[in-house]
Amino acid sequence: MSVREQVQTPTRPAPLPGPRRTPRPRTLTGGGTMGNELLTAATGAVLLVGLAVIGVTILRVRQLLWIHLFVGMLLIGPVTLKLASTGYRFIGYYTANPRYRLKGPPLAPLRMIAPIVVISTLVVFGTGVALLFAGPSSHQTLLPIHKDSFFVWVAFMALHLLGHVTDLPRALRTDYGRTRQLSGDVTGRAGRMLALAGALVAGAVLAILVIPEFGPWLDSSGLSHHH
Repeated sequence: MSVREQVQTPTRPAPLPGPRRTPRPRTLTGGGTMGNELLTAATGAVLLVGLAVIGVTILRVRQLLWIHLFVGMLLIGPVTLKLASTGYRFIGYYTANPRYRLKGPPLAPLRMIAPIVVISTLVVFGTGVALLFAGPSSHQTLLPIHKDSFFVWVAFMALHLLGHVTDLPRALRTDYGRTRQLSGDVTGRAGRMLALAGALVAGAVLAILVIPEFGPWLDSSGLSHHH
């Protein structure tokens, strides 16, 4: 009696399910329109502090001129970041980016004063840098432009920041609250923090590099003509 030998192929056990992969958040570049809004608001908070310091230096400019010069140069970094973030939203909206079109434009009053804010910003910082390097001999030509554009800039920048004042607490809590971790549950948070920190560091480095240019102004007898 013949016996058939049945050859059975051993079956492999099914692999155990591994941990579910979740998409890693884009911690540096994500955030979309909300991320842009948070970055703009946080940068605005830094500028509010800077404006307050500049305002104090103007009250006693002879004694605080070096602080006025240093903070003015330092603010170039955050101001550049602010222009970049608001400009990005402007370009996104008017080039029909779906996310920014859905978000909608800024409030009408803010859109109306935006050109004045941008132009006065460029003029006040441009003339400030020019004054610093040209020295006190330029006070009769550049200083009046710097002074007038400064007061225009402060007035309209204050209005602009007031238009976003309700966003500041939420932005600071979202990206800088103590309960948040850097690994972040808010997409793009690390990138926004790096951008703002980088702007401040860049401004500080620039201010330190030009400290030697402060000397002629500090030694000049024409300090009383400042602001």
